[in-house]
Amino acid sequence: MAARRLPLALAACVLAFAAACSVQAQNTPQDYLAAHNAARAAVGVGPMVWDAQVAAYAQSYANQRRADCRLVHSTGSNYGENLFWGSGKEWTAREAVQSWVNERKDYNYATNTCTPGRVCGHYTQVVWRNSVRLGCARVRCNSGAILITCNYSPPGNYVGQRPY
Repeated sequence: MAARRLPLALAACVLAFAAACSVQAQNTPQDYLAAHNAARAAVGVGPMVWDAQVAAYAQSYANQRRADCRLVHSTGSNYGENLFWGSGKEWTAREAVQSWVNERKDYNYATNTCTPGRVCGHYTQVVWRNSVRLGCARVRCNSGAILITCNYSPPGNYVGQRPY
């Protein structure tokens, strides 16, 4: 039986659709949860669960930032929040969460501080023991960059308290 050849335009369309599906498949609630829960398990903190209400808030805020893609924290909610911005490729949920988790090297548990001149608050929010509900969203901004936001309930990063 002879192989059928797809017209070039149709083949390109199929490839583009497959690439879009592949990226979308890497940004599911489970992808966000797995990355968070792996970091939490590494320090003995229990898993988070996906919360549709928290996710709806994250999506609403991400949509508001689509035009300018600025890393400006939302206000007026009772959620913790981590923001990620990336360009030049299809950044995924796992990569965004990993960027926050990479701050672990700059967190000193003994003193409950960050290395001077470094940031570690994204990491401490990921592993905050009392933050048990998660909701995240990802948008492609008008500039073409990717913005990812995760919100946490209850929020963490209280001054003077340890994350775990």
